[in-house]
Amino acid sequence: MTWKRFFIAPIKGYQFLSRMLPASCRYYPTCSEYAKWQFEFNRPDRALAASTLRILRCNQLFAGGIDYPLLPWTPPAVTRLGNPLFPPGRLLSPLPRPNPTDRKIAIQYWIVPQKAGRYFILKDFDDRTDSA
Repeated sequence: MTWKRFFIAPIKGYQFLSRMLPASCRYYPTCSEYAKWQFEFNRPDRALAASTLRILRCNQLFAGGIDYPLLPWTPPAVTRLGNPLFPPGRLLSPLPRPNPTDRKIAIQYWIVPQKAGRYFILKDFDDRTDSA
């Protein structure tokens, strides 16, 4: 069991039980979803601190609203610029070309730049990976 699963499992349990109660979170995404995203993309200590601060802000003294997780992230370096179907040295002749409509890309999260080195994490609501 990885540390992510260790921290995310109780959050998923809480989310399952909280569906039976009326919605009370003042923010979007909900505090439990925010915490789940934090533990998925951040170190445990930073995720715990950010989640705790978010839960402390979820009361009548704060207005609430939209508050996506803001995380430091470094985009990966480009490691290969060539086409994997035609590696260098291979002739461009008969190779069955895949139909572009057959390609499905499962996007779970969007990483949107906010300022230098800081990015918002947004969940894709058209995520069909859960049903597979």
